[in-house]
This record gives sequence, structure tokens and C-alpha cells, in this order.
Amino acid sequence: MSSDHKGLNYDVVIIGAGINFAYRLQEKNPGLTYTILESRHEVGGTWSLFKYPGIRSDTDLYTFGFSWRIWEMSTRIAQGHLIRDYLNESAHENGIDKKIQCNRHVNAASWSSAQHEWALDVTGGEKERMVYRCRFLMLCTSYYDYKQPLNATIPGIEQFQKAVVHPQFWPEGLDYSDKHVVIVGSGATAITLLPALTDKASHVTMLQRSPSYLVAIPQQGSINRLIRKWCSVWVQDRLIWLHHMLTASFFAMIVYNFPFLVRKSFRDKTIAQLPLTVPYDPHFTPNYDIGKQRVCLSPDGDFFKALRSGKASIETGVIESITHDSIKLESGKELHPDLIVTATGLKLQFAGGMRITVDGEPYNPPEKYTWKGAMLQDLPNCGFVLGYADAAWTLGADATAQLITRIIKQMWREGVVEVRPYMTEEDRRSVRQRQLFRLGSTYITMGESALPKAGDRGQWNGRSFYLKDMAMAWFGDVRKGMVWVKGV
Repeated sequence: MSSDHKGLNYDVVIIGAGINFAYRLQEKNPGLTYTILESRHEVGGTWSLFKYPGIRSDTDLYTFGFSWRIWEMSTRIAQGHLIRDYLNESAHENGIDKKIQCNRHVNAASWSSAQHEWALDVTGGEKERMVYRCRFLMLCTSYYDYKQPLNATIPGIEQFQKAVVHPQFWPEGLDYSDKHVVIVGSGATAITLLPALTDKASHVTMLQRSPSYLVAIPQQGSINRLIRKWCSVWVQDRLIWLHHMLTASFFAMIVYNFPFLVRKSFRDKTIAQLPLTVPYDPHFTPNYDIGKQRVCLSPDGDFFKALRSGKASIETGVIESITHDSIKLESGKELHPDLIVTATGLKLQFAGGMRITVDGEPYNPPEKYTWKGAMLQDLPNCGFVLGYADAAWTLGADATAQLITRIIKQMWREGVVEVRPYMTEEDRRSVRQRQLFRLGSTYITMGESALPKAGDRGQWNGRSFYLKDMAMAWFGDVRKGMVWVKGV
């Protein structure tokens, strides 16, 4: 690798707003040049794109935020605009914002083994075409399609003559005052929307085919308050991050090893929050095991407060059909909404949908296995960020960043120009495919074919838990299942 760059040539190009990866790259490889290509007009990703009322994190910000810039606000679940501010401030404080080029959409990436470099076909703001070149490519493009939502099958939805909106493209200025709103869905977005819409709507109904696991959590935990009361600012931030990181890791282990204990705890807490008019069964009894989908969080029990207020309700059932002014359920019940919100999930997409070629041959990620959950089989000098779907995304993203920057540093030291994961004949015979995400959500199962494959053993094993993955990033074997090519 070379630390010099001219024009649009860099050592590393990061596609997507990979602020955490940029920080780790600067930290471990300060002599390398890099840039970040962001397709949107601003940094923020989800928190810039989504505008629906009440948008917030579905994970605590102490672990969802960066470990190198601890979330300092007292509330653990944050509104979207606060997260966007936090991202921009984090980038600015570390000089990362100067490396970001917005309105840069990467159409295609082409690897040349002869040149040991990537050539990126990029469209600029005014449809200007340009070519960026780099020695190492990092994909921080999230995992869903920014342009198209998941089109779930809702029989007769096209016949409805009133308003239908998807949360991913919430119309600016949409007036739902004094209207009956029906939210179709039961995931984190629906759980967020229900209490947020009750401020103006006459009534909000969440219509779910099957429930999700839901638990109320306090915005300010008692341990956090004790830490902030007795510790200095420098110490308290790190202790709070450590507390939440260990709590999240411990909870994940309990869920996978003792799910019945977690189900009982959730049941008891939910029943205590419900009004007498809303039964626990069937509205809060999921038909899947806990851990198969994300647990939805209700900060300070806002979801249950909305139910107790009488301005919100739940219907559990299957839609038979939608007419011009109603939703008919198979149970025979009818709803008459003025507005339908289809909170049915995201459409999965890998690498922002860009075309990838290796020495002129098309490369199809869904046909390939992931190496340590951070690189792809037969794809040279390219890493990708995959966080946790069942915990804070950023914890997994940071484990990936630590691993990839370690590999890049080792390449620099040894004069290596190419690293490429490969499967031996033994690997091909023994490795069995498993889900990349350990979730059974509808949008995951419907979109799984768009993603690479995870294996069940060795270097091809999928993600596990944060502490284990971080130990692997720092000390794990980075030679096995990998070709290292030195420069001439």
C-alpha cells in the first residue's frame, strides 16, 4: 500500500457513513489516506432518511453509540434527530467530517488483480461520472434498500381510497389530526408509532398478524443515576458504557440459554402495565421463541400508557381483504381507518445494490460465505460491516472495524498487496449454511436471498456475542482461510 494519493486515489475508500470504521482506521493506521463516499446529501443514514413521528432508537444509546465517544444524555432511548446530531458531532470532533463526500453514489466496484486495486464507478450530485481508486474497500452501506421498502402482501390494499403511507417514506406535513389511524405491523416501528400518533389522532389501532415480544424499560436506570451521582465525568461515562455493554451481553446469553425465564419475566411485567380492557392473550403472546426476533422496547412504558389512555388499541388477526374504506379481518371484525400505515419492515440489500466484478467477472455476494463475518469468500481487499441484529448494531460493527483495521495494519507492515478469503475443498464439504442474521422476522426471511451466507464452523462461522467477537478481532487467527499476497 501507499500512503500517497492523487486526485481520487486513496489507500482506503469507505462506502456509506462509516464513522466508526473511519475512527478505528485513523487510530490504528494514521499514515493511510481514506475518504468516505456517502450517497445521501448528509450523514445520518436511517436517522436522516426516516421522518415518521416519534422515530427513535430501538437499542440503548450507551451501546448503540460509539465506545470512543460515550452517549452523555441521561435518556437511554433517543429520538432520531438527537442521534443524527450525535453522529455529526462525533465526526466533527475527530476530523472525520472532512473526509466525507456526500452525494456520491457508487454504481459499481471492479477489482484488478494485476493492479491490486479497486476502481469505483461513482455518480456525483449533478450526474457527474467519476472513477475512484483504492487499495482496500470497506462497505458500510447498512443492510436495507433506501429507495424501496418491503412490499408485504396485504390483500386489497390498492383498493383503499384514503391515505396509505409507509414509515420509510413518511410524507412531510401529513395531517392525521382527529383521524383513525391503523398501523399494520407489530415490530419496533409500529411500537414506536402507536404512542407518537395519539397526540393528534382520534384513535390509533395497531393491527398485528402475530405479536412481538415487548418490554417497558425506564429511560433513566437506577444504576446510571448512582454512577452519575458518585463518579467523575470521565469515569462515569466509561462505567455506564461498560454496565450497558455487559448487561446486553448477559441478556443475550440468558435469552439463548434460558428463554423460559425471560418469557415469564416479560409476561409478568406486561400484565402489570395493561389496562383491564386489553387481555394479555392473544395480543402479547408471540408464536415464536424469544431470541428469534428483536425484542421491542417501550421507554418509560409509553406504549402501555397509550393503551391505558383509551386513545390506542390492539387488534390481533389476519386481514381477509381491504375495501375502499375498511379493513376486513378473517374473524369477521371490520376496521374503518382514515389512514393506513404499513409498518411491514425493510427490504434487505447488500452493498447498496452496487455491481461488483473481480477481474472482469461478475461477483454475486449471495452465493458466497462470510469470513469471520467481516469479509467475503473470493473477494479481495474488501471488508463489510455487519452489526448485531439481536443487540446493538454498533457493537458488532466495532468488532468488524477492529478486525479489519488490524488486517490492514498487518498488510502495511508486511508489504502485502492483497488478502482474499478462500474455502478449501475440506471447507466446501464440511461447512453448512446458516442464517446470516439469527432472526426469524418476516423482512429477514423474505430478504435472506439478497445477503451473503454464514457458515456453521471455523473461519466461516457467523457472528456470536460481542465479547467473543472482540477477542477474535484482537487476537484471533487472520491467516487461516485467507491468501496473503506480497508485492513484487
